[in-house]
Amino acid sequence: MPNPFRKHTPRRTGNRRSKNSQLHLGGQSRCTNCKSMVRPHTVCKECGFYGGKLVIAKKEKKAKQQEGGEEQQG
Repeated sequence: MPNPFRKHTPRRTGNRRSKNSQLHLGGQSRCTNCKSMVRPHTVCKECGFYGGKLVIAKKEKKAKQQEGGEEQQG
C-alpha cells in the first residue's frame, strides 16, 4: 500500500476538521402532548410521550409541603 508523498499542511488539516463544527442538528417538531420542541421520531424528554401515547412514565418530584394541612415536624 503506497504512503503519502507529502504530509498535509496544518492549514489543510484544520480546514478539514473545521467542517465538523459547522454541522447542526436537523429540524425539530413540537410534541403533541406538551408542545415542547423535540427531535423527530424521538420520545419527548419533558413528558415521555411519543406519537400521542405515553411511552416513558416520568417521576414526579415530591413537593416540600404536602397539601392537606399537614404540619411539619421539627
